[in-house]
Amino acid sequence: MEPVAGSSMELPTELRPVLERSITAQYTSLTRALAPMMVTITPFVADDRATLDVYTGLTYPTKAERARRNPKVSLLYCDPGGLGLEQPPVVLVQGLATVRDADVQANTDRYVRLAMAKTPAAFKGQPKFLLRTGAWYFAAIWVQVTPMRIWWWDSPTMRNQPDQWVAPAETVAPPSDPAPPGRQPGAWLEPASDWHATARDVIPRLEQRSLAWVGADGFPVSVPVTSLDHTERGFRLHVGHHLPGAPAGPACLTVHTHPKEFTSQENRTLIGEVAGRGGSEEFDFIVERALAHWSVTGNKLVASVGFVRKRRKLKPRLASEAARRGQPVPTVRLP
Repeated sequence: MEPVAGSSMELPTELRPVLERSITAQYTSLTRALAPMMVTITPFVADDRATLDVYTGLTYPTKAERARRNPKVSLLYCDPGGLGLEQPPVVLVQGLATVRDADVQANTDRYVRLAMAKTPAAFKGQPKFLLRTGAWYFAAIWVQVTPMRIWWWDSPTMRNQPDQWVAPAETVAPPSDPAPPGRQPGAWLEPASDWHATARDVIPRLEQRSLAWVGADGFPVSVPVTSLDHTERGFRLHVGHHLPGAPAGPACLTVHTHPKEFTSQENRTLIGEVAGRGGSEEFDFIVERALAHWSVTGNKLVASVGFVRKRRKLKPRLASEAARRGQPVPTVRLP
């Protein structure tokens, strides 16, 4: 065990390579209706190792606002891509979120530094003058997750019982920064109108698949999906045996893939309900709708063009979201 600096907690030392090196993780927060919303993110570890941190853009703050309303969140580390480990464990962290947006410039400086260090291939060859115009993307809100419980398994099949870690009973998360006044911006991407096409043509070819639901204690739970079969109403899912609770109720299915060098990514998320089929590892996922997705696919040129199109939609939000927080628009200061 290794003490967490600035905290009385100790996190399992054997999990450090996964927590620090993972290029992606599945982050789940809860809607007002207490339904899970799971998205693929790039995770980071705080400098003092006391929290596991998630970035979201100032111009698309929905993930942060959900966490500010309800701090119960989870992080699932199950993507071996780019880890450099032969058999990495699957790690599920349930924690309490603290939203930080009182100093957007400091947030932005940190995100620029960490993102360029962790995924250098994504920025390689980009002209510096162009990166400096990317405040619409780099302007950051941080969600700091204080771990409360951790499970880890030796494989995605979860054939063996997991190891567990529980935070000391006195553990609390710091309060979030106050919510900004005014109305939160609406959605900026249009969801797919036909989830059937996504379910039939896209989801089966994406390698990483995860299911999220809400446990009895109100924390989101997420696990890898070992296989899936398309059905008329959604999917028949196969998951591991030793789960931290039975999947049931409102649920979220997220799939994604990316190359070993993180130069592109593709992801999709479906919202629905999950229910058991009588067996311990088979479940029906009934799809209600598909969410909009932010995928960056194709070669460098195609991906760059897609990125510019997103800039046109998000840049107009930058000044208004900074103003809502009483702060100037942050600048991108390259390391």
